[in-house]
Amino acid sequence: MEILLGIIVILLVISNVYLMITMQRQNRKPESNPQIEEIRREIAGLQRMFTGVKTRGIWGEWQLGSILDEILTPDQYETECMVIPGRTTRVEYAVKLPGRYEEPVYLPIDSKFPLDAYLQYEEALQSGSREMAEDAAIVFKNRVKSFAKEIHDKYILPPYTTDFAVLFFPIEAIYVAAVKLGLPQELMRLYKVTMASPASVGVLLNSLQMGFRTLEIQEKSGDVWRVLTEVRSEVDSYEEVLLNLQKRLEQSEKELDMLVGRRTRVLKKKLEMLDDTDWQ
Repeated sequence: MEILLGIIVILLVISNVYLMITMQRQNRKPESNPQIEEIRREIAGLQRMFTGVKTRGIWGEWQLGSILDEILTPDQYETECMVIPGRTTRVEYAVKLPGRYEEPVYLPIDSKFPLDAYLQYEEALQSGSREMAEDAAIVFKNRVKSFAKEIHDKYILPPYTTDFAVLFFPIEAIYVAAVKLGLPQELMRLYKVTMASPASVGVLLNSLQMGFRTLEIQEKSGDVWRVLTEVRSEVDSYEEVLLNLQKRLEQSEKELDMLVGRRTRVLKKKLEMLDDTDWQ
């Protein structure tokens, strides 16, 4: 079902573009051509299928979840997560990053699907009317900015979350259109929100995964260093014990030398006295 929805979205975009190109080539009103009229009816049916916010939302959420599942492990992200304590709002996905005191810091990622505004913008571009294109661009930009503001207001609150969040578009065409309109810089400046698509979010998550591995190595390195520190401390203590023992042995040896020397001299003197005695 999800794959079918993706195919429908692609066909919807292609059909809109094909319709406008055909109309321009024939320089005729769409009503005057039965084939074009049929295409319009098919497109209208596809648009009605995706008119509901819920339908688009399910598709976008599934697309994002599939990507997260491929790149991250289950313990590295949460679904329908309350990222801010005391609030009931839940973000679709939140990547868990290491924080202070063993508490995670969440990176909120929310999928949005402004399909209607995007299609209107594409149709306006194909129409050749500069005024229509500019008006449609404003509508599209405002829709995307409203999504970014919603994400900012609901899901960003350091230190519980990162100081930015991710707005995910489930199809590349919408992402590309937003980039061409200069939205990435504007969204980051106004709302601390960065945009992502199926391709770019993979790059972002791979970078985060590398960060996980680096932190893991650092944690293990810290464990090794603690062990080495303990071993060194034990070696120092052992060395001190050996030095004390060596000193005691040296002292005992001196005492033994003194004792042996003194007793030897006494015995020798007594023997000499015996030699001088007249036994006869």
